[in-house]
Amino acid sequence: MSQAIGVIGAGAWGTAIAMSLARRGHTVELWALEQDVTESINSRHENERYLPGFTLPGNLTASSDIRKVASGKAFIILASPSLYLAKTVRSLVDIPDIQNGTSCIGILTKGFIPSDNGPRLIVETLEKELPPVYKKALVYISGPSHAEEVAMGKVTGLIAASENPMNAIRFREVLKSKGLLVYSSLDVIGVQICAAAKNVVAVAFGILDAIAKKSAAFGDNTESLLLAAGLNEIQIIGRAMGATHQETFTSIAGVGDLEVTCRSKFGRNRRFGHEIIEERILDNYKNLDDLISRIGEVGYLPEGAVACKYVQQISAAQNLKLPICNGLYRILNKELAPVEYIEKLLDGVQI
Repeated sequence: MSQAIGVIGAGAWGTAIAMSLARRGHTVELWALEQDVTESINSRHENERYLPGFTLPGNLTASSDIRKVASGKAFIILASPSLYLAKTVRSLVDIPDIQNGTSCIGILTKGFIPSDNGPRLIVETLEKELPPVYKKALVYISGPSHAEEVAMGKVTGLIAASENPMNAIRFREVLKSKGLLVYSSLDVIGVQICAAAKNVVAVAFGILDAIAKKSAAFGDNTESLLLAAGLNEIQIIGRAMGATHQETFTSIAGVGDLEVTCRSKFGRNRRFGHEIIEERILDNYKNLDDLISRIGEVGYLPEGAVACKYVQQISAAQNLKLPICNGLYRILNKELAPVEYIEKLLDGVQI
């Protein structure tokens, strides 16, 4: 059955999901902050800025009026970057279908959101912003899913996690298609931790990958060592934050998403790690806070750089041993040289 669906955020991933839903026959409206993106989608059926090269279905339209996109929709999917997500949601809370809980809300955004009491997970934060009817009812959607491959129609797996099993099933049914396999989960915290922390590991992986090109000491074996150690750190964070199912970390939400983010040519966080070595991109910034405040200058959004700051805060508050994540924080904060970081990490030195 065709549904009316609003997607809030016209980046590559939001556009790819909207494209997949439209292919299934749903009526999809996409909110874009930038007027040129709206015009590109409506006039030329292509998101030339964020997902170029893909023709979008005619039943996918765009608007720069966020309240229009979020009104009268059976499903709303939030795909804004974590830095702006809470503010974006605040602009929607008095829409009638959201006030009364008629719209089922899913979230694609990965990362953490700052608060006066330290970093918070996205679902926890949005539950406090939205009307009470959404308490334990939001659906968090994640998995190994590069936007470009979803747009190509390549087979992809996702997990829809919610404390409300029926809502998870509702999103599973509306999202699934010939190329999109969707599974349900109750481990909302674990899936969110995997989605956020794997981006941090992927930046470190990109650094190692770039160094390995010029070093006889590092190769595929070394990169697999880093990937496995990174998964262990994700599990440590997950347990500390209250993940409920150990199998989440060995599922597509955990090891699946980590592997594709680290190894895929489409990975923005891996790319950022490469550019730290190959283009000395960090020379443009004083420290991590400066990088985050000017993140738009990078030209794309390396979510792992933002998440790294919050993982460091969680690690310090809970006394967690996370040599990969903490070492990357020191690199991004201009406290440690990348090559020194890799050498110490692989020598087993606590950094």
